[in-house]
Amino acid sequence: MQGETYQERRGEIEAYFDRTAADAWARLTSDAPVSGIRATVRKGRDDMRATLLSWLPDDLSGRRILDAGCGPGMLSIEAARRGAEVVAVDLSPTLLDLARERIPADLAGRVTFVAGDMLSPEFGHFDHVVAMDSIIHYRAEDAVRVIAGLAARTSRSLVFTFAPRTKALALMHFVGGFFPRSDRAPSIEPVREERLYELIAADPDLARWRPGRTRRIAVGFYTSQALELVPS
Repeated sequence: MQGETYQERRGEIEAYFDRTAADAWARLTSDAPVSGIRATVRKGRDDMRATLLSWLPDDLSGRRILDAGCGPGMLSIEAARRGAEVVAVDLSPTLLDLARERIPADLAGRVTFVAGDMLSPEFGHFDHVVAMDSIIHYRAEDAVRVIAGLAARTSRSLVFTFAPRTKALALMHFVGGFFPRSDRAPSIEPVREERLYELIAADPDLARWRPGRTRRIAVGFYTSQALELVPS
């Protein structure tokens, strides 16, 4: 299921978040002052994280959750506060070290931080999977294969985000192309919402799943759309 395109892109993402941008992400996900542009990204991510968490039960006691692409672990911590057992996976050991530093001592036993591939079967099965802004760098076809791989190990719901194809997002990508390559994040892959639904409906590995809630969040330089998949 993991084709060459997925593997190559995964390597770029790992290199960027573990080395090039680790310090920037540590600052972005803290209370430290940031620039106006990054402040909008912080606000957008905060709103998105709150949205995804609102789609999970308030009481997660006894439930197992995969935080796929957890970064500094902010969503993992909130899920653990609700009683969940969380497996938090990310490609970046540096960001995982930051997550371990930030987790409150009383929650440390509820979250297992692991550096690796979110599709690895060794993590077992889950009640819920959350993938916030972790598949937006993959082509739509590859992203749906990732979703199918996660869904195969999920029983109750899968919530993820994608980059919706909008004029505003296209303009931001154009402007970003003028920055030095060393300053750029791996490009995201916008997809039309209708096209994403078509690909999901056509994937036999997602036959037992259907789209649920969706919400688009656009704040300054942050644009992302949440989608919930639930069993049919």
